[in-house]
Amino acid sequence: MKAALAAMWLVVLASSQAASASSFTLFESGQVRPLALSPGGKFLYAVNTPDNRLEIFQVVAGTLTHISSVPVGLEPVAVAARSDEEVWVVNHLSDSVSIVRHNTLGRGGTVVRTLLVGDEPRDIVFGGTGKSRAFITAAHRGQNVPFDPQFTTPGVGRADVWVFDATNLGTSLGGNPLTIVNLFSDTPRALAVTPDGSRVYAAAFHSGNRSTVVHEILVPNGGEAVGGVPGPNVNFEGKPAPETSVIVHFNGQDWVDSLGRPWTDKVKFSLPDKDVFAIDANATPPVQLSGSAGYYSGVGTILFNMAVNPVSGKVYVSNTEARNDLRFEGPGTFAGETLRGHLHESRISVLSSTGVAPRHLNKHINYAACCAPIPNAENEKSLAQPLGMVVSANGSTLYVAAFGSSKIGVYSTAALEANTFVPSIANQIPLSGGGPTGMVLDENCGRMYVLTRFDNGISVVNTTTRQEIAHLTLHNPEPANVVAGRRFLYDAKHSSSHGDSSCASCHIFGDFDSLVWNLGNPDGVYKVNPNPIAQVPPEFGNDPTFGQDPNFHPVKGPLSTQSLRGMANHGPMHWRGDRTGGYTESSAQPDDGAFDEAAAFEQFNPAFMDLLGRSAQLTPAEMQQFTDFMLQVTYPPNPVRNLDNSLTPTQQAGRDFYFDTVSFFHGSCNSCHTLDPNANPSAGAAKGFFGTDGRPAFVATAIFPKTPQLRNMYQKIGMFGVGYDFGFKLADPFLGDQVRGFGFNSDGSLDTLFRFNSGFDFHPIFNSVGIPDTPAGRQAKSDMEQFLLAFDSNLAPIVGQQVTLTPSNALVVAPRLSLLVARANAGECDLVAKGRIALAEVGFVYQGGSFKADRLSKPLLTDAALRTNLMTGGGALTFTCTPPGSGQRIGIDRDLDGFLDGDERAAGSNPADPLSTP
Repeated sequence: MKAALAAMWLVVLASSQAASASSFTLFESGQVRPLALSPGGKFLYAVNTPDNRLEIFQVVAGTLTHISSVPVGLEPVAVAARSDEEVWVVNHLSDSVSIVRHNTLGRGGTVVRTLLVGDEPRDIVFGGTGKSRAFITAAHRGQNVPFDPQFTTPGVGRADVWVFDATNLGTSLGGNPLTIVNLFSDTPRALAVTPDGSRVYAAAFHSGNRSTVVHEILVPNGGEAVGGVPGPNVNFEGKPAPETSVIVHFNGQDWVDSLGRPWTDKVKFSLPDKDVFAIDANATPPVQLSGSAGYYSGVGTILFNMAVNPVSGKVYVSNTEARNDLRFEGPGTFAGETLRGHLHESRISVLSSTGVAPRHLNKHINYAACCAPIPNAENEKSLAQPLGMVVSANGSTLYVAAFGSSKIGVYSTAALEANTFVPSIANQIPLSGGGPTGMVLDENCGRMYVLTRFDNGISVVNTTTRQEIAHLTLHNPEPANVVAGRRFLYDAKHSSSHGDSSCASCHIFGDFDSLVWNLGNPDGVYKVNPNPIAQVPPEFGNDPTFGQDPNFHPVKGPLSTQSLRGMANHGPMHWRGDRTGGYTESSAQPDDGAFDEAAAFEQFNPAFMDLLGRSAQLTPAEMQQFTDFMLQVTYPPNPVRNLDNSLTPTQQAGRDFYFDTVSFFHGSCNSCHTLDPNANPSAGAAKGFFGTDGRPAFVATAIFPKTPQLRNMYQKIGMFGVGYDFGFKLADPFLGDQVRGFGFNSDGSLDTLFRFNSGFDFHPIFNSVGIPDTPAGRQAKSDMEQFLLAFDSNLAPIVGQQVTLTPSNALVVAPRLSLLVARANAGECDLVAKGRIALAEVGFVYQGGSFKADRLSKPLLTDAALRTNLMTGGGALTFTCTPPGSGQRIGIDRDLDGFLDGDERAAGSNPADPLSTP
């Protein structure tokens, strides 16, 4: 039987690889705590993010032996072991935590409980007395939260830490948290805990750097002589640049621009820059420490991970510091300044009782010189995008995972704290797999285990010789072009001459950094815009630009970092659409001319030289690999919309206005911000439009922008207060502390979607067709705000959601399980069930109203029959709504070789299992 299966597997391998590409959805979630060692040191637990599994290894004398794969939620990013038998896994896309019971004798494991938490949870630690409390970071939103997220209320923290009593989870559907600690920051990421468990530290992710933007309305014309945009106000050709907004940075007293001029009276809020928070884990319930003891400021702009020194108690925070208060890409010849090759600095910030001490990891770099060919000696020493860290038990050594350099940095903690360390390749450990995200120390064996994301593998490092001595890879369902293209997003060693910058420096894990940058190039040339422009009704004349310059001036002013998610089928790229394929071809959807997204993305290649400071562009073959990878990254489901995909009455009213009201001379909102999830069915799978049809349109701004997509509005909540009149609403009074310095619009200068909707009133030409300044008009704008927050995404909100059914919770679970079945029947997801019935490992996929098992010999089961089998046989089944097309792979045929998982287990042969031998 085993030999026959092996022979048949070889025959169908090619077809299974093709099927894998259509069954996999790429989210590119950032791993936070990917590895954990059991308290007794006998087992290593690893999250297999692309395969939604927890991999369990037995550890013997520093050697790893794979013993079990446990299906968990979608996109697991963190794991923590409470004991040798109990492991908790944080599922980023599923908004859940899987509690896995590991049978250390029978070598198996299964999810016995699923906790439901806020949106996009990222990290977990155990703290409190006896470390019996679980702390989990999550965004302050999501369909599983028991509170109103207050999206439109100023001064509300957007970060939460959920706390559960691990010994008493409660009987409710998602578990009963002891408390949810709200933190005054943007979305959180990392956690750390003191050795005794008494204090837990929580860090913001996009914590900012006290920068914001002054809207162009408040910037006088005429250049720096009269207080306008800092010069130059032309490019090297002498072409006048548009008047734009101005980026300002708080220096402790005033908001100043790049020339040091104050704009304080124009900024109507403050940014306290609370980066890392201290929580009393022993309190009942746990609470943030009071006063200044409860937070640290000035830690960094993007905070990745944290570690506590077990001897000194000092906290190390891996981070990058952005230099967005400075300007321009390119050589800097005409302007005399440029950010080329020096956008960010990779750092470890040391937190102690005396405050915050940032340490630049690449202080060897000579930023005055640029663009030496690679490889070079300076590049070889650099460490980019520091992520996971671990401290030796004696507190003397800190190991840092340099994700963008594919190395482990080794630091004396004393030298790091004193800033006397000298960057050297002698204190670095290269890793063959690439892209290390996190590690654990096994000091009894002199080993360190490191997860390498580029190849989805684990490296074994000898900590005495500081060498990688073994490497193994986990089963990976990602298509080959995803694996091949990923490194071009992150690999700073290959992307930049200095070796410290990559596209992911700003596009964090393929998304954005919540900042605004002025990356115009005064040495660039003025270009004609070849993109098709949205037309206006005849009564407004024949000029769709209304006399505005639609072309591409290289001095473009401040613009928000856009996400690299969901670019496929959404036309030319950048806010202006100046990364376009329309220069050489016609312009018709789909995938032609300006709407050829592959050709458009390839236009980013010059940024490797002009921005990252590489000596040459990527080769055409390399850029094609990068393109093939990047255009597959997709947006997650909207966390604001109801799980049954319905809209609230307010959201529905906003949607009706969006589609039906002619509120702008282009027509309805949908005329430009096209929402059509089923667009372009002729192109194969329905690609859809989610807020844009790819064309630029006149909107009375300094630049002539391409209409942007609208899938991520909920991510930009947290800035409240502007210093200018806009429509009927006067300038705000001072509104106090806020969590973000940038909001909506191309330059991030609009604080709320309500104010964005008020833009219809701003210009006299809009007044005759705009939203009136009446109670009904204001309600319409408010309704539209609620709809935009719940805007459709590529995937229905049910995708990723889970529930675990056991004989003891059937009544509590039943309504949610019925919801999952109903949404699967509606075609919004594939529904799978994984777990154990009567101790036997089982898997199911819901097809055509029945559940198909992972054994050919098993009959189809109705929903009711499957529930009954579990009730009578005992065990636990976790039901998960997965992306459409992925159910067969995730539910019953992991490697898509045509042989079901259960049959392969029975035969003792599974090509997806490193232990099996076909």
